[in-house]
Amino acid sequence: MKKFKFILCLLLITVVLGACKKTYEDISFVSNEAAPKKLSALFEITQDNTGNVTITPNGEGSTVYDIYYGDATTIPAKVKPGDNTQHKYGEGVFNVKIVGYNATGKTTEAVQPLTVSFKAPENLVVTAVIDPTNNFKVNVSAKADFETMFKVTYGANPNQTPVTFLEGETVSFTYPAVGSYTVTVVALSGGAATTTGTKVVIVTDPVLLPVTFESSSINYAFGNFGGGVATVISNSQSTGINTTAKVARMVKNAGEVYGGSTLKLGENINFSSNKVFRMKVYSPRVGAKVLLKVENSANSNQNFEKEVLTTVANQWEDLVFDYRTINTANNYNTLVLIFDLGTMGDGTGNFTWLFDDIRLTNQIPTSVLSLPVTFDQAGVNYAVSDFGNASTLDAVADPAGGANKVAKTTKPNGAEVWAGTTIGRNFNAKIPFTASQTQMSVRVYSPAAGIKVRLKVEDRTNNTKSVETESVTTVANTWETLIFDFSTPSVGTANINLATNYDMASIFFDFLKPANGKVFYWDDVTFLTANVTPQHLGIPIDFQSTKFTYEFGDFAGGVVTLVNNPSASGINTSSKVAKMVKNAGEVYAGSTITLTNSINFSVNKIVKVKVFSPRVGAKLLFKVENSLNGGSNFEREVTTTTANAWEELTFDFSAIPGGTYDKVVWIFDLGTMGNGTANFTYYFDDITLN
Repeated sequence: MKKFKFILCLLLITVVLGACKKTYEDISFVSNEAAPKKLSALFEITQDNTGNVTITPNGEGSTVYDIYYGDATTIPAKVKPGDNTQHKYGEGVFNVKIVGYNATGKTTEAVQPLTVSFKAPENLVVTAVIDPTNNFKVNVSAKADFETMFKVTYGANPNQTPVTFLEGETVSFTYPAVGSYTVTVVALSGGAATTTGTKVVIVTDPVLLPVTFESSSINYAFGNFGGGVATVISNSQSTGINTTAKVARMVKNAGEVYGGSTLKLGENINFSSNKVFRMKVYSPRVGAKVLLKVENSANSNQNFEKEVLTTVANQWEDLVFDYRTINTANNYNTLVLIFDLGTMGDGTGNFTWLFDDIRLTNQIPTSVLSLPVTFDQAGVNYAVSDFGNASTLDAVADPAGGANKVAKTTKPNGAEVWAGTTIGRNFNAKIPFTASQTQMSVRVYSPAAGIKVRLKVEDRTNNTKSVETESVTTVANTWETLIFDFSTPSVGTANINLATNYDMASIFFDFLKPANGKVFYWDDVTFLTANVTPQHLGIPIDFQSTKFTYEFGDFAGGVVTLVNNPSASGINTSSKVAKMVKNAGEVYAGSTITLTNSINFSVNKIVKVKVFSPRVGAKLLFKVENSLNGGSNFEREVTTTTANAWEELTFDFSAIPGGTYDKVVWIFDLGTMGNGTANFTYYFDDITLN
């Protein structure tokens, strides 16, 4: 190859010399040309730990270069002046040889050392966090620039073999005990350079609700005061409802009458849904007072407390502390326990109590609450719980006076339209509905007449199994008994299922109406053993009641009012009837009325209406709708056969599809424009379902 290039160069020179006007036969200057000199190479190493190196040779008098890389590669690279060659190296020191050739083939060599050292990883970020489901487990991940992988040791064992992981992966370790541990992560590059990062993790086992005193790793650090001393001991009374291994013991010594103890929790207590504390207590005597208080550890002025009495001696009982009126806007993270507040202890067995299983629920013993609910039984937790921002207090004074205790519910401004109150989280037995006995009653003291009250019963274990019905108040600021007939459920709700275990009830005042601060009192939630006629608007409608208003919804020129019977004779001698005047407006002018509960078409499907018409052949369209969905409706039209006399028209609804219908529509002479005269004045009464 070298000879070929040399011959090529001589030929080129010969051609050039031959082209000149003058001929020179002396070409000794070519053969006397000096060998290349000042050879060197420029090395450029990429900064990505790949080992890629760009080699650019330099020198004087060279027409071409051979580059020997200095590693295991044996074949050199040919590089023209001004060009370069690229080669991938491992980490190390390499002697790169540059061989320069001139035009006559003379050569010069130079060796230049090349050091390839991969840079250490940069911008290392180590993440080490305690697992949210396990206080002893740490989850570790890392990221860095120029790294190839990571190795981690967790600080629990100095002889631990490092664990390898990659960026994007998370590795975990479970510590054997509480303590402070240093997690060390080493980021590796493509070579020997590394970068190390550490994180200190604190493994704790905080005291959280429920408090059972069973953990061997939790430090139950009681803060004793005033002579009270609480400690965790083995259960010396492992009987009855509490056979756990560990319990807490409170000894009230001489000191202060408020002697007790505190226990700080590892997080704020969540009162968003559960607001009833339960605690098992073993008391030396009946009637011992037990005060359970919660505080904000940073501000003891934020606190709430309840005190109850023990009812048995020398045996475990489950005490209930009702926190439903606590201000949930505050934070509470400390429990305070005081036994026999107001009495000085003496450290004897008479002032020694055991306690255990402090937990937050909304549950009450199944033997406590039963129908009827009267709010008069001392010591009963009625487990009244609000939703939708309703606010209820039980066992308050009767607004009408006397010793009777009742419940008081406020629907404050800002409460949901569906705000209500659950009467009991569960009764001690299923509400005994039967095919012939489907009614309950509630005594209500309402601020106004005409307010809808809804009662809902459900299976407490499955709230999809429920049925709801409504009644309407008829007086203001006076007690009245409202009847709730579950055989006619409210619009949009399911029918009663006698196979369902209805063992919980909720009440809604002014249902679906905007809250405005109205206050309602209620009492005597009762299951009726014999059905009675509900005192609310529903079919049959005879317009005779003075306890509630008949709210007609007139439209398009139709106007309905209650009037004295213009012709109390024949088949209708009642005193009050409805009068429809069809004025000019639309040919479909009429009126509606919305019922308290839906019409029960399950058995009877024939509607009858008594009508007094000014002429024969007047048409009456009788239509039923769903008040929340006017598209769900059914109608029939019948023509009068008598003028100026009462007759009973029959509407056949046997083809009505299944659905909820709680709105009635009347239209006389559909398709004909009224004019408000006597010829377009009709009377109707006694709507019945047969």
